Amino acid sequence: MLDIIKAIILGIVEGITEFLPISSTGHLILVNEFIKMSQTTQFTDMFNVVIQLGAIMAVVVLYFHKLNPLSPKKTHVEQHQTWVLWFKVIVAVLPSVVIGLLFNDWMDAHLMNWQVVSAMLLIYGVLFILIENRNANRQPLFSDLNTLSNRTAFIIGMFQLLSLVPGTSRSGATILGGILIGTSRYVATEFSFFLAIPTMFGASLLKVYKYFSHGGAFTGMQTAVLLTGMLVSFVVAYFAIRFLLNYIQHNNFKIFGWYRIILSLIVIGYFGFLAH
Repeated sequence: MLDIIKAIILGIVEGITEFLPISSTGHLILVNEFIKMSQTTQFTDMFNVVIQLGAIMAVVVLYFHKLNPLSPKKTHVEQHQTWVLWFKVIVAVLPSVVIGLLFNDWMDAHLMNWQVVSAMLLIYGVLFILIENRNANRQPLFSDLNTLSNRTAFIIGMFQLLSLVPGTSRSGATILGGILIGTSRYVATEFSFFLAIPTMFGASLLKVYKYFSHGGAFTGMQTAVLLTGMLVSFVVAYFAIRFLLNYIQHNNFKIFGWYRIILSLIVIGYFGFLAH
């Protein structure tokens, strides 16, 4: 039962942080330093990735009509635009798929620690503030997803590649990339949501495959823990997405940059103190 409570806490953390540009993986790594489930390391590693599917399903629910190219409520033009949007998403996902498959084991072994997370929180926190200051009086080149070219989508996908390093934030990297090359905050944010669908489905399938291929199996408790984490992350992410979309219509991302910097300094101070 204690692991169920821990799964609820981790699900809340995941749901809040998956789409806000503050790094869900980084937060899960940090929270796992304090809330350790009584499960194997292999299960915990798999859990931290697969519960993100719950958060991703919130995007599917909220954007089902917009992402459904077969919707009878859409005109032929709108259906075509939806197919084109999905093609752009696939183009943008390719870089992280290729590199992620090649270096997944190495990253799991060397990057999943508080030192990497705190460094990336700090670096991208500073970047958010600098880029928002740079763009303060600039008009975006792309204010509609339909105006994004395949080339632009691919460049944003290259920025998503940076998020393979924990603490970077998948949404944060794609949003920063989008803003840098001229998209509006809203377009960059929505596109980051859509990139999350194939990215996290693929990452979850890979983690589950590796878990079972190394002799793992789900007990009844582990199944309950995993489903609980996914359900909680779905509910929390649903409201987090709606909050973010409303927030960025009247505000910039600098508050998230400052949050990242402050959290990084707290993490460095805390673990640095423990090290001594």
